[in-house]
Amino acid sequence: MDERDIIFYHADMDRDAVKRKNELLRKFNYECKDKRERVEVIRQLFGHVGKNPSVTPLLYCDLGSMISIGDDFYSNYNLVILDCAKVTIGDNAFIGPNVGIYAVGHAIDPEYRRNNVEFGIPITIGNDVWIGGHAVVNPGVTIGNNVVIGSGAVVTHDVPDNVIVAGNPARVIRSITPDDKKYFAKINGVQREYPQDYIERVMGKK
Repeated sequence: MDERDIIFYHADMDRDAVKRKNELLRKFNYECKDKRERVEVIRQLFGHVGKNPSVTPLLYCDLGSMISIGDDFYSNYNLVILDCAKVTIGDNAFIGPNVGIYAVGHAIDPEYRRNNVEFGIPITIGNDVWIGGHAVVNPGVTIGNNVVIGSGAVVTHDVPDNVIVAGNPARVIRSITPDDKKYFAKINGVQREYPQDYIERVMGKK
């Protein structure tokens, strides 16, 4: 992380931008009748939206305009993105329920905190990333390509490509290898059963 990327600001944001965001979120969360209508709102709310997005209500964000998502983005229920700094998510993201992506923080010093001084640091998430339910991604983190974030993980540091991370704070459990592909091969459209040894490896027991 480059210190030049840190944004300091007062918690009283642009009131017009916040009002617009609140109106769009209300429409998205409670008024849209189908996916097509929700996609229309997301394209107004986010700074950039790729092809074929699928965002499940409920959704919460600070501004929306600082969020960029790539092609074939999917998020489950109750995604929270605090985008006081830029949040960039690549193609083929798969985000579980109740995930928090927080590009914002408060001062550790209580005097500054009482005076509503906040900071934002960009978050970057690569292509083909699956973030499990209830995981948290903290300010300034960069997550590489082809990464699995385990449920409930708290990601405080950068994550390299091709790994599974889990825990609090999140740590690398193992690499993702070509062996993972063969267990998910399909025959006549029916998925094979997962061998017990593979399940144990996914769960970090081996």
